[in-house]
Amino acid sequence: MPRCGGLRGNHGATMKIQDGRSFAPALLALVLGAVAMGASPIFVRLADVGPYASAFWRTALALPFLWAWARLEIRKTRVPPRLALPVVLAGLFFAGDLFFWHLAILSTTVANATFFATMTPIWVAIGAWLLLSESLGLRTLIGMVLCFLGGFALVGDSYSFAPQRITGDVFGLITSFFFGAYMLAMRAGRSVQGPAQLTFLSTAVTSACLLLVALWLEPTILPRTLNGVAILLGLALISQVGGQGLLAVALGTLPATFSALVIFIEAIAAAAFGWIVLGEALGALQAVGGAMILAGIAVARPRTGQPARAFISPIEPRR
Repeated sequence: MPRCGGLRGNHGATMKIQDGRSFAPALLALVLGAVAMGASPIFVRLADVGPYASAFWRTALALPFLWAWARLEIRKTRVPPRLALPVVLAGLFFAGDLFFWHLAILSTTVANATFFATMTPIWVAIGAWLLLSESLGLRTLIGMVLCFLGGFALVGDSYSFAPQRITGDVFGLITSFFFGAYMLAMRAGRSVQGPAQLTFLSTAVTSACLLLVALWLEPTILPRTLNGVAILLGLALISQVGGQGLLAVALGTLPATFSALVIFIEAIAAAAFGWIVLGEALGALQAVGGAMILAGIAVARPRTGQPARAFISPIEPRR
C-alpha cells in the first residue's frame, strides 16, 4: 500500500549522510537553533505584554530580517518564492503550537506543560514514517527513551498530577502535536524552498494568524516601554530568526525524527537560562536529566554513510 503523499516533495531519493561534511554543519545549526528557542520563555516572562501579544510580536518583528535573508537567498539560487502547501501548513502549525502552548501555561503548571510538550518526537516519528518514509531503528528508539527520561528529570519534582489541571495537560500534549507537525511540514517545505524563503513565508502565515488571536484575546498588544520593545525585538531576533531559521537550515539535511530529539536541547537551554537570568534553582536531578538527553541524542545520531530517506532536492544556483 502506498504511503500518504501529501507532504512529499519532488523526489523520493535516498540521501546519504556522508563523511560529516554535511552532517556536522547541520547538527551545529540545529543545536544553536534549539538553544536560541530555549531563550524564548525568558523573553516572554520579561515582556510587558500578554503571552499572545508576545507570540505575535515574536513573528511580526522577525519578518523584515527574514525578508532580507530571503532576498539574499533568491539572488544566490535564483529560485522565486513559492507559497506551496507545506509552507502554508508550517505557518499554520506553528501558530497552533504557540497558541496551545500559552493555553497550557495558563491552565496548568509550567512543569506539567513542559513535560507534555516534550512528546513532540513521538508525533514526528509517526509522521516521518508514514509521510516521509524515514525508518525508525533501534538506536533511534533507545535515544528517544533516554531523551524522554531526561526531559522528565529536568522537570523534576515540579511535575504533579491534579484533576483540575487535566485540561491544561491536554493543551500541552496538543502543543507537542502541533510542533511535531510543524517540523514535518518544514522538512517537506525544503523540497520547494531554501531555508530563508521557507522561514520567511511560513512566519508570515504564523504572524497573520497570531495577530487575529492577539486582537481577540489580549486587552492590548502594544508594548508600554522602550525596554518592552527591546525584549520583544530580542525574542524575534534570537528565538524566531535564529531559532526557527537554523531549524529550517538543519532540516534540509537531518532526518526529522533525529532532529526532534536534538530539539530536546531547548529544554536544557531553557533551564540554564532560567538559572542564569531568573535565578531559578537547578539541582542534581536536572543535571542528570540534561546528561540523559545528550546521551540519547548521541545514541540516535545517524551514522556516517548511513542511508536516510529524504525527499528533498537541493536547490542549486542556476548557471
